Amino acid sequence: MGSRRTGSEKIYAAAQAWVERGLLADDSLFTPGRAIWTPGWLAELRRRFLDQPGASGNGFWGKLENQLANSPPEVYQLLGEVLFVHFLILSSGAMKSDTKINRIKQVLGWSAAPTEIPADLNTALAQGITHPGGFFIAGSGLGFVIELAEHLKKQETAERSKVFNDPWEFKRFAENLQFRSVMLRGKPNSASSQRNAIYHLIFPDYFEAITSNDHKHCIATEFARLVTERTADVDRQIMQIRPKLEAEHGSNIHLYEPHIEKLWNPKHQDYKPRLVRNEPLNRGNQPYDEEKGLAALAASLYLDAAFLQEVDILLKDKRQVIFQGPPGTGKTFVARALARHLAGGSDDRVTLAQFHPSYAYEDFVQGYRPAIMGNGQAGFELRDGPLVRAAQRAESEPAARHFLVIDEINRGNLAKVFGELYFLLEYRDAKIDLQYGGERFSLPDNLYIIGTMNTADRSIAMVDLALRRRFHFVEFHPDKPPIRGLLGRYLADKAVGMEWVADVVDRANELLRDDRNAAIGPSHFMKCGLDDDAVRRTWKYSVLPYIEERLLGDPQGRLDDFDLDTLQRQAMASAAGASADGANESGGNPADADDESPTADA
Repeated sequence: MGSRRTGSEKIYAAAQAWVERGLLADDSLFTPGRAIWTPGWLAELRRRFLDQPGASGNGFWGKLENQLANSPPEVYQLLGEVLFVHFLILSSGAMKSDTKINRIKQVLGWSAAPTEIPADLNTALAQGITHPGGFFIAGSGLGFVIELAEHLKKQETAERSKVFNDPWEFKRFAENLQFRSVMLRGKPNSASSQRNAIYHLIFPDYFEAITSNDHKHCIATEFARLVTERTADVDRQIMQIRPKLEAEHGSNIHLYEPHIEKLWNPKHQDYKPRLVRNEPLNRGNQPYDEEKGLAALAASLYLDAAFLQEVDILLKDKRQVIFQGPPGTGKTFVARALARHLAGGSDDRVTLAQFHPSYAYEDFVQGYRPAIMGNGQAGFELRDGPLVRAAQRAESEPAARHFLVIDEINRGNLAKVFGELYFLLEYRDAKIDLQYGGERFSLPDNLYIIGTMNTADRSIAMVDLALRRRFHFVEFHPDKPPIRGLLGRYLADKAVGMEWVADVVDRANELLRDDRNAAIGPSHFMKCGLDDDAVRRTWKYSVLPYIEERLLGDPQGRLDDFDLDTLQRQAMASAAGASADGANESGGNPADADDESPTADA
């Protein structure tokens, strides 16, 4: 029973050898006792490989050889060992074992002093576990292994050991890497398949042998009714789902077995939607219950299900909504999660655009961009923006719902960015000519738009009435549902003993009540591993600077009112007073206190 794959013992042993020799120590997989996985050699490999993505060469391997030209032998060996780790997860269907070995030998052979792959490690390469898809075998996956190791080397030995003693701490560390290399910098979601592969290789009893985020979310969504302990972490959800699937389908199942995959993968030929069911898993003919599906999503977001159902109704009415509110209230997070859910769990049906002051019609809709032409000369070519691309995808799949999520929609010059699209937002059945010609264009009925708007940004003009008339506006504000009480619910579930933070935030927002748009959002404190130290760091370096900016021009000394210790004492005193009042009103028995106390929402 469990996610560990039977028959893959040599693969897991090789992964543990990498952890012990390459990540916890500065040793080597191929030549134990030789310093290979050192901070210095990792930095050198990053500089030569990841910081030169524009190097020339014939294909990936020819380019790689040029990038590493004249490197010290240690660099070639380090990259050979990185390739070994990268190839471990690959089944023979993804890459033949001979191909894996020959590619590693090819890189090792570029060295002036080449090394050999030990025989026992060759055997581990021959097995493989899963087929992660064609995009897995790319530079970003190798880059992630290098950057992960380099970041780990910056940790003290005790801290590094702590990361590997807890699978969830390791995942937190890997998810929050700040990439340094030119190849990966500014791309926090790069190499997600490699991340998932490493999670399974190192912690096979906690993480499934699934490299696709899409597939993980499909599984968690389809079997949401089997998740009894509320969590937003998809891997924790699947850990709860697996034992219940095994109880029905047998132990040691693989979630890609055809009779299992057809239950969750929309692309499987025998798939039928079953997002949340009360029936046994082997009864799959009832129609999908969308209301229950939204309820499951709402529970994972700590929101009221009725709120998401209302937003869905608004979307079906105008096809466009905007979430508006102060920063940190979860607008973008909820928009993306809801869009993905309503799109059937497919990331391919959700397009994301980020507006900013320099964003133009040519970026959003269509425009000419510099390009190298067929004759090798510089020129311009007409390129579609995210709106046109999303519309084309929606048109090609009319039975599915597609979404365009526009983050910070009011930071752009909306009249210029949307242009003639204002008309199509209201008249979906019409076609118009775009500014740069081509076929007449329309917005498909199955393309929905969710925008987010930060109401605290004073530098932004009000949204013009023409656009406002075409969207429904949904408020995200800490003093009103659905955000009111959200932080308290989250902390009660994920950070027991830290519920006082919600009271402190509420108290601070009371002090800011003369400017509702200056309110502090809950997302500052909705993070893994929240403790007193984390709260103090967040308050000092994130919350207080924000409050100081909002109080600019106010009387000196008002910032002192937002001292964390002072607010904590006031919140605790207020809670104690409320409890005492409730006990007195009920004859002295706190258990009989009125539910309408100030702490009820928390």
